[in-house]
Amino acid sequence: MTALILNLSPTIELTDEQFFQLCQNNRDLRLERTAEGELIIMPPTGWGIGNRNSKLTQRLGNWTDADGTGLAFDSSTSFKLPNGANRSPDASWVSQERLEALNPDPDRFLPIAPDFAVELRSALDRSKTVQQKMQEYIENGVRLGWLIDRQNQKVQIYRPGKNVEVLQSPTSLSGEDVLPGFVLDLTQILS
Repeated sequence: MTALILNLSPTIELTDEQFFQLCQNNRDLRLERTAEGELIIMPPTGWGIGNRNSKLTQRLGNWTDADGTGLAFDSSTSFKLPNGANRSPDASWVSQERLEALNPDPDRFLPIAPDFAVELRSALDRSKTVQQKMQEYIENGVRLGWLIDRQNQKVQIYRPGKNVEVLQSPTSLSGEDVLPGFVLDLTQILS
């Protein structure tokens, strides 16, 4: 099953509050909204990708707890990007400094792009669609993004102002200067 995309415009123009309420009223669904106002209904994942995503989120969370300079988020967190889209990366991280400056309501969607975002491509995800989503993250302020593609045994690394770097069968990834000291072991994620 692939994502279902509903083009609501111009018939229905959801406000931020209406989209938030729609998500709250349908908690069993993973909903995203594009900058153009399309509603994306994401299907649940299979257990294999769910397990790998759990490992990814756990490792980012463990590093975040030890580092203490920001907060890590799982795929259930929605970010309101500057372009108007609401997106939910599979794993993400925001610096404590940016969060404190913003002082957002913890019960609402975060009204910023994360500093770091990861998408773990499932077998049903279209490669081009996920690549466009990664590019959207970078264009909206994400400083480092990883697209992990298990099917093709590769990782695409996204950075602002740079070409996408493609690594074939890497064993680990570095958080670079965005997540200094974070190294993700890919052994159980790409296997």
